[in-house]
Amino acid sequence: MSGTIDYYYSHVSPYSFLGHAQLKAVAERTGASVNYRPISVAEIFPKTGGVPVDKRPPERRAYRMVELKRWSAHLNIPMNFEPKHFPVSDKPALHLALAAARHGADIHALSGAIMKAAWQEERDISDWETLKDIANTLGLDGTALADEAQTPDIEALGLSNCEQALKSGCFGVPWFVVGGEPFWGQDRLDMLEQKLSA
Repeated sequence: MSGTIDYYYSHVSPYSFLGHAQLKAVAERTGASVNYRPISVAEIFPKTGGVPVDKRPPERRAYRMVELKRWSAHLNIPMNFEPKHFPVSDKPALHLALAAARHGADIHALSGAIMKAAWQEERDISDWETLKDIANTLGLDGTALADEAQTPDIEALGLSNCEQALKSGCFGVPWFVVGGEPFWGQDRLDMLEQKLSA
């Protein structure tokens, strides 16, 4: 069993957070490699009919909360369902992760730590000082990465990821592509694993 998973995700997405560790486990079980492609939902939603959480009708917001609590319990992943710093821009975290990956850092670990900060630790992941601290905790040079993350080159790379996501059909996150077949949502990882194992 082997293959490649293109993984499009946003650091401010609770479902990306819930699926992040699961994805790594799937990749390990199937021998698949993962192309980590963080994106910004601000570049995806307006072009695909998506609506930010705070602009959705109350019925949709209510069911979103039901689902988050259900999946948090099902996966045994504690989370704050209404974090103080949400919604915030996902672009600083996106750019920091890309800068770190460029230097060979473990983007899975860094992205996981950023999402944990947002969904478990009540931290503002749109704040550069917060992102520097997270990177430093992982043994990275947070200041250097934050500086690089704010360059036009990295910003262009982030936009390129978003364009690739749109070309793949992405309209929400997490979004996975295996062999040209898309899978939307962390609740489709079992089907993704079946695809890889076929």
